[in-house]
Amino acid sequence: MHMTIKLNRSTRATLAAFSLAIAAAACGGGEGTDSADAAVAGDPSDASGGYSRIINVEVMEIVARPFTEVIRLTGVVKADQDVTVSAEESGVVTEIFVDKGARVRKGQPLLKLDDRVLSGQVDQARAQAELARETWERRKRLWEEDKVGSEIAYLEARFAAEQTAASLRVLTERLDRTTVRAPIGGVLDARSVEVGTMLAPGTPVGQIVDLNPAKIEAGVPERFALDVTEGTTARVTLDVFPEEVMEGRITYVGASVDRGSRTFPVEFVVRNADGRLKPEMVASMELVRRTVPEAIVVPQEALVRVEGGFVAFILSEDGATAEARSVRLGSGQRNQVVVESGLSPGEWLVVVGQKDVAAGHRVNVVGERELGAGVLRSADSRKAGIPHSSPGSRNSGLHRSRWTTTRPSWSSCSS
Repeated sequence: MHMTIKLNRSTRATLAAFSLAIAAAACGGGEGTDSADAAVAGDPSDASGGYSRIINVEVMEIVARPFTEVIRLTGVVKADQDVTVSAEESGVVTEIFVDKGARVRKGQPLLKLDDRVLSGQVDQARAQAELARETWERRKRLWEEDKVGSEIAYLEARFAAEQTAASLRVLTERLDRTTVRAPIGGVLDARSVEVGTMLAPGTPVGQIVDLNPAKIEAGVPERFALDVTEGTTARVTLDVFPEEVMEGRITYVGASVDRGSRTFPVEFVVRNADGRLKPEMVASMELVRRTVPEAIVVPQEALVRVEGGFVAFILSEDGATAEARSVRLGSGQRNQVVVESGLSPGEWLVVVGQKDVAAGHRVNVVGERELGAGVLRSADSRKAGIPHSSPGSRNSGLHRSRWTTTRPSWSSCSS
C-alpha cells in the first residue's frame, strides 16, 4: 500500500532552503570559516558579502606656524579725566555762561553767584588795610628816625597793617570764587543748576569730562598676574566699531586684587581726538600672554577624545589608510590648539570624517582644507598644488565610491 503525502508551498520552500544550506556547507565549509576569522581580526573586507568600506575624509596639511596666546577681557571706556564741579561759595546763581555739551578750557567761567555781600566786605577790608598801612609807615618813621613813641606802639602798627592786608586777600579770593570756573579742559557733560538756584559750598553744579585721550579699563583674573605687566601688548575692539582695531600697550597695572571679583585692574590709553569713544562703552580687549614662533596648530574639532586623552588621525604614507596618533596638547585659542607632541609638519591630518574612522581604515580624500584665523577653509586643489604633494598624488588609485565590491569566488561541487 502506498501513502501519498501532500506538502504545502511553505513547507516545500523550507525544505529546499535547508537542503541548499547543507550542500553549501559540505562543498565550501572551510572557506566560510576563513572568511569569518578574517572579519573578527579586523580585515576591512566583510566576510559575508565581500564589501570593503572606504570613508570619505577631508584633510589639512600640518604646518609649523607662529601662535600667539592671548587673554580675552571685557572692558569699558573711561574718560581720561572726569571731574565733578562744585561751588566753593554760597549764593544764588545769577548768570550761566556755558551750556551743557559745550567744550570748555581750563579756567573758563561757567556760572556766576550773587556777590553783593562779599563785594561790600572787600571794600571794607580794603579801607581798613589802607588805614593800617598808612599808620604803620608813620609810626615807622617816627620810631626809626626820631625815636618818638614806644617800641610796643611800633610793633602794634606793623602787625595791624599785615593783619588787615591778609584779611583783604582772603575776601578778595572769596569774591573771585563766586565765579565758578572749569577746573580742567574738556566737555561740560552735565549741569545741575539753573539761574536762581541757591548753592552752598560743596554743592555740585556740573560735570566735565576730558575724552582725549580715552582709557579702556578691564579686570584681569589673578591667575594671569605674572603674565600682565606695564608695556604688555594689547588690542582693543568695540562693538560699535567692529572693523577698527586699536593696538597699543598697557599703561597701568593695579597693585591689588579685588576681593569680590578676584581680578586686578589694567588700563589701556587710546587717542580720541574726534570724540567717538564715549564713557561706559563696552570694549573687547586682548592681551598677549605669550608667542610661540614655531608651533603645530590644529583645529580642536579634528581631535577625538579617548579614555587616555586625545588622538588625531593622519594619512599613511600611501594615503590609503588612516593612522591614529596620541597627542599631547598645549595652550588653546578659540578653535585652535597647540599640539606639543604626536604630530609632525608635513603630515596630513584628517579634519572631516575623523569620527567615522579607526586605525587602519581605508579612506578616500575628497578635499583639502586650510587653517586660517581659526576657521577651516576649503582650498582649491589646483592652487594648493595637490597633484604634487597631496595624499591623492601618493596614491592615485584611491577609490571615489564609498563602497567597493570584491567578487567572491565560488567552486562547484559534484555529487
